[in-house]
Amino acid sequence: MPTNKDVLNKGLKLLTFALPCAFVGPAVIHFAFINKQQPLFPLVFGIGIVLAFTAIFLMFKGIITIINSMTD
Repeated sequence: MPTNKDVLNKGLKLLTFALPCAFVGPAVIHFAFINKQQPLFPLVFGIGIVLAFTAIFLMFKGIITIINSMTD
């Protein structure tokens, strides 16, 4: 079973983009909860949620892409 290198690199690239989102998303959510009294709380909290879900989505797609590169 040879590994498709192009698809493997695409999966690794997705995981590389997911890594910063996985750290920045929860940090932004934490900072939003620290500053609940600020008027921009919903905006900052929303950005944190979007970053966290983006990290989850990119990790899922990256792992699926890597598995597909090994099975094709």
